[in-house]
Amino acid sequence: MPQGQIQVQRQEQKLQQRLSTQQMLQVRLLEMPLTELEENINLELDDNPALEAMSPDDALNDERDDSMGEEAYETYEQQTEREEREDALDNALSNIGRDDEMPQYNPQGYYQNAEYEEMVYGDTISFYDKLKEQMGEMELDDTQRDVMEYLIGSLDDDGYLRKDLGEISDDLAIKHYIDVSEKEIEQVLKKLQEFDPPGIGARSLQECLLLQVERKPVSWLRTQMKRIITRYFDEFIKKHWHKIQDALDLSDDQVKTLQQEIHRLNPKPGASLGETEGRNLQQITPDFIVDTNDDGTVTFYLNRGNIPELKISPSFTEMVDAYKNNREGMSRQTKEALLYAKEKVDKAQGFIEAVKQRRHTLYITMKAIIDWQLRFFQDGDEADLKPMILKDIAERTGLDISTISRVSNVKYAQTRWGTFPLRFFFSDGYTTEDGEEMSTRKIKLALKEIIENENKQKPYSDEALMKLMNEKGFPIARRTVAKYREQMGFAVARLRKV
Repeated sequence: MPQGQIQVQRQEQKLQQRLSTQQMLQVRLLEMPLTELEENINLELDDNPALEAMSPDDALNDERDDSMGEEAYETYEQQTEREEREDALDNALSNIGRDDEMPQYNPQGYYQNAEYEEMVYGDTISFYDKLKEQMGEMELDDTQRDVMEYLIGSLDDDGYLRKDLGEISDDLAIKHYIDVSEKEIEQVLKKLQEFDPPGIGARSLQECLLLQVERKPVSWLRTQMKRIITRYFDEFIKKHWHKIQDALDLSDDQVKTLQQEIHRLNPKPGASLGETEGRNLQQITPDFIVDTNDDGTVTFYLNRGNIPELKISPSFTEMVDAYKNNREGMSRQTKEALLYAKEKVDKAQGFIEAVKQRRHTLYITMKAIIDWQLRFFQDGDEADLKPMILKDIAERTGLDISTISRVSNVKYAQTRWGTFPLRFFFSDGYTTEDGEEMSTRKIKLALKEIIENENKQKPYSDEALMKLMNEKGFPIARRTVAKYREQMGFAVARLRKV
């Protein structure tokens, strides 16, 4: 029977949200660290004749101290306009997709090596957003979606989930009123571990490597790699390949091939969603300067570097006013020139507005971080860092969680105690049986101190470490001791013995 093609016309309604040019600009400027922002502003000044840098006298008259500037926002007559801008930006950040092409600077602010002196641009979508995008492609009910979002927000920079599922279950119940069992959380975690890059959501290095091996095509190599990581992981991490070779009856060539394949696995899958570390910390330009006075008061301001105050060129403003008031009787050539001027003025106004919005977002984010981690900024003791995740700051500022993710991924703060990436101030919490929440960072510091000061001829077992930690006021379980010990790179007691 002959076949033919039939053309069918169908009407269909779709609701789609497109990012405006202004929203795209706001997102792009927000992600930039100070050094890239300086270059971007200079490029814009060169490109747009309607945009000018203020003279020192004009800038002095127009200057607003950053520590007072946000109060001006709240009492300024344009408060409603500001709130509309914030909503628009949050919506843009929440819905930005992979097809949006905007350059993003290396958040570390420095380069890979001494020979490479060019800025490295990459994908603009944040670690959080890339995973959230993949979450949107899965069939999840409302509870699973909430759990998944919590798990994604709890991943560390390496892409690992360091929290115990029991702690997560308690945290969801107490803080977020979500009643789910550990088994239900693990089911959602298994779905998260199907995301790209392979290994994301792992709870240990071993699990991370196994997740990556499982995705490889069925072969002899895959089978042997899985056996090594599953059965001989201790020998593998100590590089005792001769023991592995004897146990699996492998030839020298087979061992070499397996080594090469395993070395291709990524022990830090989260790093592939972020950016690489560069050659040294001296090239970091802090975006925030935090001052701690002797009386314990903490103030801060945004580092503006060499960024000038911007204004609209008066000559272009006059041209636009002339066009508005005298449209009739103009020649075509004159009208085209004035339309060009209007286009450039509109673009300059949008750019100035985006720079102001960036300052406001950075200010309220840093203020919330300082308020939360005030003790650390007062005494510089890392043990005083309280549990804090992206969602905590998002709720405190009223911004979208992806906004906080962008800001914390690419910005640095200079304090009395050193210069830190904003990610440094975020850490998970450990909830004891009594309901007390402690910073995992503080627990690790106490554990590290015990291990470093132990008798190296008689090192403490995990059971002994647990008892000592309990005596110090850290009531944690033995398995938690083992987990934190491994995360800090300390071997088991028999291998610490000298």
